[in-house]
Amino acid sequence: MDTEAIAFAPFEAHHLDGAVALSREAAWPHRKEDWAMIWALSEGRVALEGDSVVGTAFMTPFGETCATLNLIIVDERMRGRGLGRRLTAAALELAGDRECRLTATADGLPLYEKLGFVATHKIRQHQGITGQIDAPANVKWVGPEALPTLVALDRAAFGANRAALYEALAKEGPFAAIQNGESIVAFAATRPFGRGEVVGPVVAENVDQARDLIAFILSGKQGRFVRIDIPEHAGLSSWLEGLGLAHVGGPIAMVRGATDKSQSAGVRTFALASQALG
Repeated sequence: MDTEAIAFAPFEAHHLDGAVALSREAAWPHRKEDWAMIWALSEGRVALEGDSVVGTAFMTPFGETCATLNLIIVDERMRGRGLGRRLTAAALELAGDRECRLTATADGLPLYEKLGFVATHKIRQHQGITGQIDAPANVKWVGPEALPTLVALDRAAFGANRAALYEALAKEGPFAAIQNGESIVAFAATRPFGRGEVVGPVVAENVDQARDLIAFILSGKQGRFVRIDIPEHAGLSSWLEGLGLAHVGGPIAMVRGATDKSQSAGVRTFALASQALG
């Protein structure tokens, strides 16, 4: 069918099943719950052939200055006809003047470059079955009362206010933290995702803190399938492979309309919440 006959509409709840079917065909691990979580934080556009979902694109805003574009997918039989470009353009329109970030496959890179995105670094995806790991003594679980502090630390590392994301993460799983006296200085989250569970985001002052946070969380997941997505410069890849979490590839992080978001000297991101959300 000519893509001119494809209808575009806001993404709604009744599109979720079709979207999940698309992602399964593309060998994405996302469950319906994973789609629903991102949709709850986002605005989306869906491409429809009759009543069938043949493409999606989401824009997740983080305040008025930053957004991620994600869950951009096109039915395999519709690819090569410009539908991905139209969906991405629709998501960019939703983003307005915000800086936009996304993660791209090698195949998607040329399209995003034509739309003004610039590659910044690679993401390394690690996953596998967790073995027996000792829990470091300097990490503990923290409750919802810590959320304002965690949001502030994440803002310093990520460069935008992701309070809504952290409220959603708190409903999905717990947070672990490292304290200096009474102050939280580093933290990590974990939740169900895809084939098993994910660890991320991890925000810390240094790689030693990041390792302790991850080890603490993994110590309670022996025998489970766990995934962690890290920036290539995190300094964790060899260590994660040593824990049995193999490097299985990963996308390329890109940005469009970058603004100066100089990180504070304190913390940086060692693992992503997800490839979709950064």
